[in-house]
Amino acid sequence: MKVVDDAHKAEYGIKPDVVAAAPGRFHLIGEHSWFFKDKTLSMAVNLPVYVALSKRTDSSFRFYFKQLDERKRANLNSLKFKKEDRWANAIKAVIYGFTSGGFDLDGGADITVYSDILPSAGFGITTAIKVAAALGIRRLFGLRCDDNAFLQVIERGNRLFLQQQNYNSDIFSAMFSKKDCLIVTDHTKNSYENVPVPFKDKKVLLVDLSVPRVSLWNEESLFEPENALLLGDMRETKSSVFGGWQYISDVTDVNEELSVVSEDTRRKLLCIMREHGDVLEAVKALEKNDFSRFARTVNHSYESLRDYYDLSCPEINWILKRVSEIEPNLESMREPVSCGRITGKGFGRCVYTVLREQDVDKFKEKLVEYEHIFGFHPSCYEVHSADGAHIVEG
Repeated sequence: MKVVDDAHKAEYGIKPDVVAAAPGRFHLIGEHSWFFKDKTLSMAVNLPVYVALSKRTDSSFRFYFKQLDERKRANLNSLKFKKEDRWANAIKAVIYGFTSGGFDLDGGADITVYSDILPSAGFGITTAIKVAAALGIRRLFGLRCDDNAFLQVIERGNRLFLQQQNYNSDIFSAMFSKKDCLIVTDHTKNSYENVPVPFKDKKVLLVDLSVPRVSLWNEESLFEPENALLLGDMRETKSSVFGGWQYISDVTDVNEELSVVSEDTRRKLLCIMREHGDVLEAVKALEKNDFSRFARTVNHSYESLRDYYDLSCPEINWILKRVSEIEPNLESMREPVSCGRITGKGFGRCVYTVLREQDVDKFKEKLVEYEHIFGFHPSCYEVHSADGAHIVEG
């Protein structure tokens, strides 16, 4: 890609030896379910991150983010996490992941990050930086590193260098997604599956509503082993459903099982259970080419997050209400032609919508109205599904 080559050459004086790309992503349903080993439905999208690399003769690493016009440095022999390095820490984590796993990097590198979407947007850009950097480093240094070892590199970087959780749904989306598909991560099996999307007449919009991020409640307070065991006891084998199991559905049994936790925890665990059911229902809808069923599932998922998980705000409620009103007749309420949901771990300021092509302009008019009412300037991206990480040839 010429603009990436030009940015690298302008910064370092030479063209890159390798350019790798990885897609951004958003999670449609189930992004809060990883701790409970459930499933997450995601889409990799055409918001790519490019990482260009050229070898150095010393052990230094230099990092340059074109759009931020920021420069950082590190040394192979003394990699350190620095809070002020922000995006560069993601690349340092990958370098650490390789070296701590016994891979020999025989020198340093000049590295350029090129992304029109910044990490703060919440569209998986930081993970895309990690995956593209790891792919580029593997090619640049000629490392023998299969996909399993590659995943371990990223996991070591996340857990040991960044001291963060390792979210497989983020990584699988960036690495293994296929165009015209959604990807389902099964956290129980640490596996993924691409499911074709048959809705060719629909448009997907990602919107950053620019709502100030606030801490509504501490999500990690839910992630206790006893809560995971409690939900595990309510699983039942079901060979006819995607993934081979579902949560029990008898209301009496569910209420009895959850009677041992507080009301607040009960509601949030119910949301986790509902989310798993919504992932299964969405996969069925995709397989049946039934958009109305899919849309009802997405809308149901948002209602669960709003009413059970305490995860929303007036601005997001307002814009998603406008999505449901695009086709206001009663039949469309039963058989929706559009859908939308909040997306992003924790409190996300982003939403996605799936609309008919003729409704896109109507929705964008609502975004103008949104800005007038709330005073926040939204950023809207029309996206489509994309392939996972790859080396940019030529």
